[in-house]
Amino acid sequence: MGMGLELNTMIVTKGKEVRKEKNLFQLQKDGYRLYPMHIPIEVRKTKESDPNGYGRIERMEWKDDKTTIVYQLISLNSTN
Repeated sequence: MGMGLELNTMIVTKGKEVRKEKNLFQLQKDGYRLYPMHIPIEVRKTKESDPNGYGRIERMEWKDDKTTIVYQLISLNSTN
């Protein structure tokens, strides 16, 4: 029995991110996804939108066919 895995090179929030602290956000996605950790990657609202800024993933957890990441927003291009 295999496990589906998606490799992501950007954080796509779709407006579902939750602020945990000042610049720390949590995002939960369906399925198992792999992200690069501890390096800056683009944060976007949708795949097609312009980048909102850059974030660095600090923690990633796979559980019950969901991926939860905690990322720190390290630069912001726009407040919208």
